[in-house]
Amino acid sequence: MSGGSKTAIFAALGANAGITVAKFAGALITGSSSMMAEAIHSVADTGNQALLLVGQKRSEHEPDAKHPFGYGRNRYFYAFVVALVLFTLGSLTAIHDGINKIRDPEHLEKPLVAIVILVVALGLESFSLRTGMRESRTLKGRGSWWQFIRDSRNPELPVVLLEDSGALIGLTFAFAGVGLTMLTGNPVWDGIGTLAIGVLLGGIAVILIVEMKSLLIGEGATPAEDSAIRAHLVDGHRIDQVMRLRTEYLAPDQLMVAAKIRMTPFLDVTEVADAINDAEARVRMAVPNVDVMYLEPEIYRPKPLV
Repeated sequence: MSGGSKTAIFAALGANAGITVAKFAGALITGSSSMMAEAIHSVADTGNQALLLVGQKRSEHEPDAKHPFGYGRNRYFYAFVVALVLFTLGSLTAIHDGINKIRDPEHLEKPLVAIVILVVALGLESFSLRTGMRESRTLKGRGSWWQFIRDSRNPELPVVLLEDSGALIGLTFAFAGVGLTMLTGNPVWDGIGTLAIGVLLGGIAVILIVEMKSLLIGEGATPAEDSAIRAHLVDGHRIDQVMRLRTEYLAPDQLMVAAKIRMTPFLDVTEVADAINDAEARVRMAVPNVDVMYLEPEIYRPKPLV
């Protein structure tokens, strides 16, 4: 895993661990369901960062007879588990608590404590999100953040970005729920804030489930990488066409390439071998993520004389 991914995960892990303790303390003191929902959200986030690190560690196992292409997809699997945890532990729990609080509202105790904790949490989550965005900029390029989340073959950074963005919006909902409860004296607002947090987490979880499922099944090269591979396979004098090209990411930094290439006429075996070796070198230089390459040459065969 890249150093940027690790930095973003550790920043999110540290921030969420501290926030979790503060939110639980605030929820117990105030009785706020919004605060409790946010505390559970932070528990899920903290566990999720740990799961991402576990996936990274297990992806480093060496290839063996059972898994000849290695264990890189562990990163995709554990990111998929993270999405499921966010949906079940975060979203469903908050929705359940929110509905109960709306049906049977309870007055808050010391709501100012909740406000202070939420402000501190906003600061820590902002730091975590800023770190994740900084570490993602190189991979993002000139595209939008949404495009990066949809197209990235790196599972950790989109997870961290979506979790932190959701945490900031969720904290805003909790702040609004507690604040409106203080202003109106009606604790139903706290339940509404909790319900809003649950719906938000559910939406984020669904996005992550869809994206991580796609990566787990196997995604090919990006359009830019596909174009670069095709362009660098052809050299114009020994290889003149890419007849078929198939690509698949085995891990975020392990792209497999399989291609059938048409050779120019009258090359001997040595020239064909040299052309294939040179093509592999060009492609790996242009697309550093390329790990495994299989090139099948289409040899020129002169038509028989009639």
